Amino acid sequence: MDGFYKLITEKKSLAQACEELSGEDVVGFDCETTELEPRDGKLRLLQLSGSKNTYVIDLRSFEGKKPLAENRDLDPLRKVLFAQRPIKVAHNAKFDSKWVAHHLGTDVGGIFDTMLASQLISAGERDRRHGLADVAAFFLGTEVDKSEQVSDWNAAELTESQIRYAAKDAAIMTGLRNKLLERLRVDGLEQVAELENACVMPIARMELNGFYLDGDSWLRHVEQIKEKRDEVASELQEMLSSAATQANLFGVAEINLDSPTQVSDALRQLGVPIEDSTSANQLEPFANDFPAVGKLLEYRALAKALSSFGENFLEFIRKDTGRIHSDFRQIGAPTGRFSSSNPNIQQIPHQEAYRRCFKAPDGRKLVIADYSQIELRILAEFSDDQSFIGSFVSGKDFHTATAAQVFNVNEEEVTPEQRSFAKRLNFGVVYGIGASRFAAMTGLTIREAEDTLRRYFTTYPRLDEWLRNAAKRAVSERMSRTASGRMMKFNFDQDDRSAVGAAGRNAKNFPIQGTSADILKRALSILHESLRGTSGIIVNTVHDEIIVECGEHDAEDVLEKLTASMESAAKEFLKKVPVKVDAHISDDWSK
Repeated sequence: MDGFYKLITEKKSLAQACEELSGEDVVGFDCETTELEPRDGKLRLLQLSGSKNTYVIDLRSFEGKKPLAENRDLDPLRKVLFAQRPIKVAHNAKFDSKWVAHHLGTDVGGIFDTMLASQLISAGERDRRHGLADVAAFFLGTEVDKSEQVSDWNAAELTESQIRYAAKDAAIMTGLRNKLLERLRVDGLEQVAELENACVMPIARMELNGFYLDGDSWLRHVEQIKEKRDEVASELQEMLSSAATQANLFGVAEINLDSPTQVSDALRQLGVPIEDSTSANQLEPFANDFPAVGKLLEYRALAKALSSFGENFLEFIRKDTGRIHSDFRQIGAPTGRFSSSNPNIQQIPHQEAYRRCFKAPDGRKLVIADYSQIELRILAEFSDDQSFIGSFVSGKDFHTATAAQVFNVNEEEVTPEQRSFAKRLNFGVVYGIGASRFAAMTGLTIREAEDTLRRYFTTYPRLDEWLRNAAKRAVSERMSRTASGRMMKFNFDQDDRSAVGAAGRNAKNFPIQGTSADILKRALSILHESLRGTSGIIVNTVHDEIIVECGEHDAEDVLEKLTASMESAAKEFLKKVPVKVDAHISDDWSK
């Protein structure tokens, strides 16, 4: 026993501590673990710090023949953790929540994550760091000693230094939350902070659930890609052979297709007017006129696919689950979009051959849903352009309607090529595209691109006005916001025209893409609660898409819950524009 903390090692003292903590409004929350992943180690300590006492619970004392999740002596602790009150304040709460969910078998309710709050307040400033020591120093002026973090938490007897370290990490949380709350209120970030905190537990569960990948199907597809790459490489070598300066062992002239210098020299000899770079952006405009350029781009795409999604990808399948458990960063970009790593499961190619490898295990189904044209609908809502809104209210195909306007034809006369052109135009507008970039994408001249954009904005005049004002506000206010209040700051030299232009483009896109992220996160938190009592588990999310795995017997029920959750979330942000969710039941991750 120490004057600063109380160490809990037996049932009676745990029950008393939990009774006291249940009366608190806010408690600091932290865990100490023997590994980084819940399935690889043990949950050693769990710390809860209230206004009266800081408790350090040594869970090794509660280990027995049964797992901790089945130990009824820990029910009082589970009750405190699951409840919405007290609020549990943690730094990187997803980490602690995953361990609690896996080892204690309960969700953590009422989360406030100080790391997420710090990220929201920084509003995209890249030089800010968000580790606990950095955040405590910035907001409290307090130094946090993290040296014990890497100590042996599996030891039979922990040192007093280890226990004091654990207790301090929990005790600092409530004071840190108070400072962060003050700043969140000043910056108008309270709503988005609530949204992010509510999403922590769904993401923690999603990572624990993992996504089942059929390794044999994946390998068969990889072999097909290898064969195709070798075939394309041979064709490309033949196209470039006249420019080759070296011969292989068989006396055949060839170049190193992975050498930018050799490739650029060969292309110039074929008459391709490139400068120093052979990047895709530089090469794409010449693909139609020079077959070798198109073939080179095809070769590089295949080589990249094998590098990123080849046999090495199977190393991420855990042997004990047969699943991939990607690590999702909740604020992976200033817009609020997720990013993922180990592996990056959000960048799986869209080709069905890849996605069909992600399957539902025997006796289960995948329920897949995505928002239809959500960013365009958000843009219509923000702009309040009645023609834009009317296109969605009518239920017509928006890209077809745009094509009819741009090409001055009846909708029933719109060709697939015209619709594809209009689709690129619609999404280009979302990203603040200019005439030069649109010309490069479509093969139009600059003048033709300017004329096309002019006709487009004549059709949707309020949209043009909104985009212009968004860019102006970025320059004058140096910030932009989403519908939830999420903020992005712009730092640029007022005299640097390119920097000012970049800020304007970002200011057009940030509210749209960021509000899309807001909506998806709200949908995940609603869905997480809605799936209680069903066999449904969230296994992946990609920007505007959610994938749920469930038993065959309640797939239809889960489909309804998924659709309703996504529609409900979107309607909280979109009041004038209808929401459309496309959902279906499948054996694999395919359309």
